[in-house]
Amino acid sequence: MAKCCICGKGVVFGQNVSHSHRKTNRTWKPNIRKIRLDGEKAINVCSRCLRTLRKA
Repeated sequence: MAKCCICGKGVVFGQNVSHSHRKTNRTWKPNIRKIRLDGEKAINVCSRCLRTLRKA
């Protein structure tokens, strides 16, 4: 599933709005990467949390 194991960021729902103002459903998915921390099993982490982990 597209969800970050650290911050819980997941899929967000909204609407596309055309020039004529017609609306259709759409989704925004987070930028999820699968990484291994200290040889443990792989976890799903968003790019923002991955950046923060590398700084620490």
